[in-house]
Amino acid sequence: WELVFAAFTATSYSTLSSGSGSFTVPDGANALHIQASVGGGGGAAGGIDYDKAGGESAGAGGGSGAFVSDKVFTVVEGETISYSIGSGGAPGNQTSNFGQPRVASAGTNTTLSGSTAGSIFTLSAGGGSSGTGGGVQGPLRTNNVGSAGSATVNGTVLTSGNFRDSDGTTKSITTLTDGPVGTFNVSGNGVNGSLNGSGNCGGDNCSIAGFDGGSSYAGNIAGGSGSSPGGSSGAGTRGSGGGGGSAPTTNGSAGGAGEVKYRFLRVS
Repeated sequence: WELVFAAFTATSYSTLSSGSGSFTVPDGANALHIQASVGGGGGAAGGIDYDKAGGESAGAGGGSGAFVSDKVFTVVEGETISYSIGSGGAPGNQTSNFGQPRVASAGTNTTLSGSTAGSIFTLSAGGGSSGTGGGVQGPLRTNNVGSAGSATVNGTVLTSGNFRDSDGTTKSITTLTDGPVGTFNVSGNGVNGSLNGSGNCGGDNCSIAGFDGGSSYAGNIAGGSGSSPGGSSGAGTRGSGGGGGSAPTTNGSAGGAGEVKYRFLRVS
């Protein structure tokens, strides 16, 4: 009998876009390549039309979630990896009390942990924007942007080494740059939603556009667009924040859902 060893080749990518669960490190693998992962983006508030307040209000943008792009973590074959994928925050388009206050929801966190490694990372969600304190006869409301999510990376990160790719060639892990940021071994916080000035315009029945949601993945995925007067706002994608509604009375939009895109390697 002749004993033949086959070199472990990188697995194909898997993408998780909702929910929670677990998966197992295959035999021969000792590293987990996270090409892309992000927390959920925050929702955005809608615009509002007053009666005799002498102005109108537009919605600020939702914040984006924290991210990981092209990081490689050590794992152990047979280890169970548990995940939870963040959801995007709901928009703030309440209708009681002439639509005030309008408070959008934050997204939820994206997390990854191993039965051996412990916590690998927590990517906090973006916050929802809000418009509070307004009244039918005035005053004009106070608008607040959605906050940025923060990244906490606890897993052991590999910064050098070689692996056999699925095409059979041997490569350095430093060549892994196909993630959203385009740079190896990157993680970071999200971005606040946008707001120009107070978010209020002067004069009854004035028009003011809504404000964009925070971009995700270090500015590489745009936030949801704020609506133009009479138009529609845009929802966030891939962890970016939702776009705010214009004045008067255009709805804000939801934040983008989180994700984890991964594969297994053997790094030496």
